[in-house]
Amino acid sequence: MNTLGADAQGENIVELSGVTKEYAGGVQALRGVDLVIAPGELVAIAGPSGSGKSTLLHMIGTLDRPSGGGVRVAGHAVADLSDRELSALRARHIGFVFQQFHLAAGVSALDNVADGLLYGGAGLTERRERARAALERVGLGERTTHRPHQLSGGEQQRVAVARAIVGEPDLLLADEPTGNLDTAAGAGVLALLDELNRAGTTVAIITHDLEVASRAPRRVRVRDGLVVADERAEVGSR
Repeated sequence: MNTLGADAQGENIVELSGVTKEYAGGVQALRGVDLVIAPGELVAIAGPSGSGKSTLLHMIGTLDRPSGGGVRVAGHAVADLSDRELSALRARHIGFVFQQFHLAAGVSALDNVADGLLYGGAGLTERRERARAALERVGLGERTTHRPHQLSGGEQQRVAVARAIVGEPDLLLADEPTGNLDTAAGAGVLALLDELNRAGTTVAIITHDLEVASRAPRRVRVRDGLVVADERAEVGSR
């Protein structure tokens, strides 16, 4: 049995080697993807609908297993882990932000964020203390008692980001994080993700929006289940 207590130090956060994914009916969502994400990177994974980028997100986030090839996350080979161990890996190393905010209606921002620690074994007081710190980190220290309907779209997404980072994950996966926001709110969320990255969190943004992707120093373009480009901005251009 693989234990998650011995994380490899200095390894890449994500390593995909020859990853394929086939669904019923012979649909090839991924057709041999190689991808490495190093600690501290900010990378955009971009592609049109049906390109395979969402399936790639599922592979990186260990939400699904590949049909072929190898996936390593935070030094752990996904193929060696049971479903329970994969859940523990996600809880310890990966934070998720989605296009839909997925906040509990009628529940304060503080407790929506604190719920992100439910599976970590911390008591309510500790969860709320850490949630308060996470909300302050995303600029919502004065909104802790507000419920989702009392927050703007941009503020709700910031609560979702706070919930994703409250456990201090190594990797933050943001799936179309600006998809439900207006231009100004979307720019604010992207600036927040950039700030978190500068503070040391590895961030991967999955998007169909090339303008959003262009803000990242590294841009991976996916089409027809393949990585067709992997571009990096020049040093100092960020």
